[in-house]
Amino acid sequence: MTRGSDYYKVLGVKRSASQEEIKRAYRKLAKRYHPDRNPDDPSAEQKFKEVQQAYQVLSHPDKRAEYDRFGEAGVGQWTTGQRGQKVYQWGTKSSVNLDDLEDLMSAFGGGGGRASVFDQFFGGIRRGRGPAPAPTRGADEERRISLSFEQAVNGAVVSVQLSSKDDGRSETLEVKIPPGVEDGQRIRMSGRGHRGRGGGPPGDFYLVCSIQPHPYFKRRDADIYIEVPVTVAEAALGAKIEVPVIDGPVTLTLPPGTPSGAKLRLKGRGFRKRGRKEQGDQYVIINIVPPKPLTDEQRRLFEQLREQDRSDPRARCAWSQS
Repeated sequence: MTRGSDYYKVLGVKRSASQEEIKRAYRKLAKRYHPDRNPDDPSAEQKFKEVQQAYQVLSHPDKRAEYDRFGEAGVGQWTTGQRGQKVYQWGTKSSVNLDDLEDLMSAFGGGGGRASVFDQFFGGIRRGRGPAPAPTRGADEERRISLSFEQAVNGAVVSVQLSSKDDGRSETLEVKIPPGVEDGQRIRMSGRGHRGRGGGPPGDFYLVCSIQPHPYFKRRDADIYIEVPVTVAEAALGAKIEVPVIDGPVTLTLPPGTPSGAKLRLKGRGFRKRGRKEQGDQYVIINIVPPKPLTDEQRRLFEQLREQDRSDPRARCAWSQS
């Protein structure tokens, strides 16, 4: 049984091409060969029809599966011949009428070998319902979804529109995004993928989470980090400072003598740990910022402080011990 035209070659795509790649190829070729754009090229109309035929088959997952298995014969159709006989036709020139098919299957009857091949494909045609492939699970489907940093921390409910695999109508699903979701994490919706073949189960649908970066929060596992600038006086004398957390500002006590780079913890203010109920923490990284430029009065006070402060912060450094 000849396969006839290669629909993948007609569209110029690989056999592993995605539905989106097939759609792009079809649109490009349909525009190129449309008869209205090629009034002086008689071959353009034929090429246009070939492109349409290829797309009608490859854009439908079930028809594409039958085509991959049986070629053009797997996606043919019943017609009525000139004498009123029932004819199964595929491609542009290939056909078989029902009476001849009955005789052919009888000649190869008895089971096994070529007989089983004829029965697998033509037997289904004889019963008027096409090839009967073995049950096969449908393909999974993935879609990337963009989430804000806040949605990743707190969780969210997002609307996802799915296209029906049968009639093209869309369906909107409300999907719950769990708190603490990670960048690249896949959320599965069982049985929402492509339909199975031959009575096989459908595949699954996956949402792949893409977390947008935050302008000042950074994530490390389940913890959140933020850098907070403080003045020299606040660091030396201690202070109560306001710092942002994911659900609003809080007041943090800065101990006297806090050095630059100190890491202060806000317990339970991070992401929910994956698979657990407890939260990570938020860490505030202190950055001491001296006044700049100094006023005359500030310079005088700092010079006075330098005269009175005889401590050496480098005394305990490794290079000072040698």
